[in-house]
Amino acid sequence: MDKLVLYTNKKSPPCRAVKLTARALGIELIEKEMTLMRGDKLMEEFLKVNPQQTIPVLDDGGIVITASHAIMIYLVCKYGGSDDSLYPSDLVRRARVHTALHLEAGVIFSRLSFLFEPVIYSGKSYFHSDRVEHIRKAYRLLEDSLVNQYMVGDSLTIADFSCISSIASLVGVVPLDESKFPKIVAWIKRMQELPYYEEANGVGALELAEFVLGKKEANASQFL
Repeated sequence: MDKLVLYTNKKSPPCRAVKLTARALGIELIEKEMTLMRGDKLMEEFLKVNPQQTIPVLDDGGIVITASHAIMIYLVCKYGGSDDSLYPSDLVRRARVHTALHLEAGVIFSRLSFLFEPVIYSGKSYFHSDRVEHIRKAYRLLEDSLVNQYMVGDSLTIADFSCISSIASLVGVVPLDESKFPKIVAWIKRMQELPYYEEANGVGALELAEFVLGKKEANASQFL
């Protein structure tokens, strides 16, 4: 198998979800770290691969796959062998994986973006209280979804990788109340026990949270 190229950024939750999937499958990736900023040395090369300028992007010998969920499904289906546990072939379990992926994309990650972007891009020095409350409501939806050890039953799937990539950064900005969300806390600890978790997700998740909080403080200092 030729090495796969992943255009990525370690602060990006969707990119980290793909890295978790690759590590779980034992796939080696050539990671090309993107800033998506003017002057990025890789930008000219990247634009030829993905003119939409979104990450993550997987280049598998000229086959280009964009969007984290599509990349994760592709990796498991092509390189997962006979083990379909990460993306079950059973239609009921697969449907539940898709349900959890939609929860991550449509609720958790979208609300993360809604909270973070005014601080990162618009110079806001505070988090809108209503947006913080939307994050807590997302926590409640996730808590209620965790009826078993993992997002889908008692075994790990790509739904866990997708959800933890966003949640791991969010909890660094909007702390979890363990008494209200004990299932999420236990699930996070379970995910952190994966041998590849810290390298593939933990470090980048912390960096994103610290970056957002640092921007918030920097924006506030402009008005002192």
